[in-house]
Amino acid sequence: MNGERSNIGVGGTALASKLSLLSEETRREIDHWVRRFPPGRQRSACIAALRAAQEQNRGYLTPDLMDAVAEHLQLPPIQVYEVASFYSMLETHACGRHHVSICTNISCMLRGAEELVAHAEGRLGIKLNESTPDGRIFLKREEECLAACTGAPMMMVDHVFHEHLTPERLDAILDALK
Repeated sequence: MNGERSNIGVGGTALASKLSLLSEETRREIDHWVRRFPPGRQRSACIAALRAAQEQNRGYLTPDLMDAVAEHLQLPPIQVYEVASFYSMLETHACGRHHVSICTNISCMLRGAEELVAHAEGRLGIKLNESTPDGRIFLKREEECLAACTGAPMMMVDHVFHEHLTPERLDAILDALK
């Protein structure tokens, strides 16, 4: 995708292109996903495009990056903002390098997830949806279900599942994050 359509803002005012905010590598990654869908269905690549832009920006999306993704995909910016604000794997504010999500849905809750959340908060000195002062760890807001119920309680760290957690295993995993 070239993003060659004009970028028109409120009141018909022309907006400056933000495509240059996306690295060449990020644009290639987005184009890879766009090619997986029929022509004219680039909206289907929106989640993958936002994840690529987020990865480029050390774990979070800025309004300008979301605008650049919208321009690249030739979508109205509001469609991209809606996706970015809906999915829990997308962050729209600065956060720590490592994203930690502890599942708190029923299977994990029954196996001690709430206690693990409290343990992680105490160990890290932060609450859910906060980052450690050194910017190392972001303890994401509660996750409803990460679809690994047989491994409850579990958490996801940087998109990697860790199952059958205990406070000791949780500590070891957190300590290993640099």
